[in-house]
Order: sequence, then C-alpha cells, then structure tokens
Amino acid sequence: MMQAASSPVRATAGVRRALVLAGAIAMVVASTACTPNQTVDRGAGATGTGVAGSGTPSGPTTTESPSSAPTTVPTTTPSTSPTSAPPATTPVPAPTKPVTKPATPTKTAEPAPAPVVVLRPGDSGPKVRALQARLRQLNWFEGDVNNGYGSRTTAAVRGFQAKRGFDATGVLDERTWDRLVAMTHTPTSDELANVKPTLVQPKPGAISWDVDPRCLTGRVMCVSKTTRQLTWVVDGVPQYGFDVRFGSDELPTREGVFSVYKKQVDVISNLYHTPMPYSMFFSGGQAVHYSSNFARLGYAGASHGCINVRNKPLLVQLYGEVRIGDKVVVHW
Repeated sequence: MMQAASSPVRATAGVRRALVLAGAIAMVVASTACTPNQTVDRGAGATGTGVAGSGTPSGPTTTESPSSAPTTVPTTTPSTSPTSAPPATTPVPAPTKPVTKPATPTKTAEPAPAPVVVLRPGDSGPKVRALQARLRQLNWFEGDVNNGYGSRTTAAVRGFQAKRGFDATGVLDERTWDRLVAMTHTPTSDELANVKPTLVQPKPGAISWDVDPRCLTGRVMCVSKTTRQLTWVVDGVPQYGFDVRFGSDELPTREGVFSVYKKQVDVISNLYHTPMPYSMFFSGGQAVHYSSNFARLGYAGASHGCINVRNKPLLVQLYGEVRIGDKVVVHW
C-alpha cells in the first residue's frame, strides 16, 4: 500500500525534472537563435549553415519559459544584394526655335534738295531791278538800278549771302531772297526809277536829326549810331526823338532797313533774363525797348544788341503810335 501510494509522487517529480530540463535546453536554443543565419567558413570545400542547423524553417522562432508567455523573436535575413533605386531622370526640355527679329531696313540719308533758284547771272527784267533796289537799301548795291543781272548784282548778292553765313554763290535762291525781303521794304517807284528823294526840311522850331534818305518815306523809326538818337519820322517829317544806346562790339546792333514784326509790353529776355518792357521787335531778337539800366548808368554800359531807350514816357507814346510793318532804319 505504501509503495503504490508513492509511485505517483515519483512520477510527478520525474515529470517536473523532465520539464525543467526541457526548458533549459529550450532557453539555450533560443539564446542562440537571436542572431541571423550566417555562413561559416570551415575550410575549402566545406559549407556550414547557421547554428539552428539545416532544415530549420526560416521565420520567427518562438521560445517558451515556464513563467512567461511565449515570446516571438523576429529573424532578420539580410538581402543578398543591395537594392538601389533607379536614378532620377531629369526631363529634357524640348528644343525651342530661336525667335529671329526681322531685319530693320537701314534708312539711307536722303541728300538735301538743291536750293530753288529765283534769279541767276544773265537774267534780265523788272525782277532784277527790284532785287537791285532792295540790295541798295542795305548799301550792298552801288549806283543806279537796271534790268540786267550782271557782275555788280552778282557781287552784291554774294556779299549779302556771306554776311549771313549762306553759301556765297552770287545766285539768288529762295533762302537768300526770303532773308532780303525780311530786311527791306518794297521798293518805291522813285527807287526803281533812280529818282533821288528830296530832303524834307524840318519846320522852323522842329527838332534836328541825322537825316538818312531811307527815312524820308512812310513811317520810320530812324536810328543814328552817330548821334545816338532815335527819331520818329512820318512822311519825311520828324515828330520827336530821344537818346538811345546800342550793343557792344561783341553783340552789335544790326544795321540796315527793317520793319516792326512784333510788339509786346511785358517781355523777359530768354537769353539774358532781363526785362525788356515796351518791346518793338525789328530783327530777330533785337528790339527797341525801355532799359532801366540805361536810365541808371547811361552810356557806361551797353545792350545785348537791342536799341535801349531811357525816356520811358516818350517811349510809351511811341509804342502807342508805331504799327506792325512800320520801318526801322539803323545807320551811321
């Protein structure tokens, strides 16, 4: 009875020992299987496998201990060859067709047109006589006028052109004619017939003035550089006059026969920024006008080419009487 009762106890103890032994073996196996499979070189011609041995299935290995739940340990298998990503491809833009601008046509400078000839040497007629009369008004033509465009007329035209910077050809072209017309008046019948003007004697008690034959007809501001006087003359009769001042040697007042083409009370010089009140323009920018500088300094100074007046009340009176187109004669 005693033997029979102890047999189950021995059996149970044996089973426990067997289980403990089996668990220890399993722990040894599990601790070895934590490394990946690897090849071991055993010498030439010998090939080995991992410690798990051949025939061990790949994949996770499960170990078990008596006091814990089963633990799954992943087995990592290295790849035999590295996987490389394909190189990135940079898209190549499609070739663009170059844009070519149309060639700009080269502009060829056109030659300046030849001057239009009005009269030339060898011509004759009343137009030549009128040309000579205008040139004589400016003292370019000497002697009596006639109908022939000869050597005297050619020399007079050439001198007039050279004085103004034109091509001194001696041939009357439109440019020369326009300038001559702007500086002279239409010849009178006496001028065309070579009739000498009769000097008009001033009335008793009238003012004295430097008489110039070109001042004896029409309405004229007769300006003498010799006496430095401006005389207002109507039909050869002097009305009144006053002192005037002229330009310097560098900026001289032009001489000749002109006409008033513009009047303006309030004027400021564009070049010299000085006031020019009561201006009566007769040749480009030159004008008869009042000058406070002349009134203050007298003849100690000079103008920039204009005819300065210092008697303002009398100039204002003259400004009211002078008309556009009235003649201006500047002489010695």
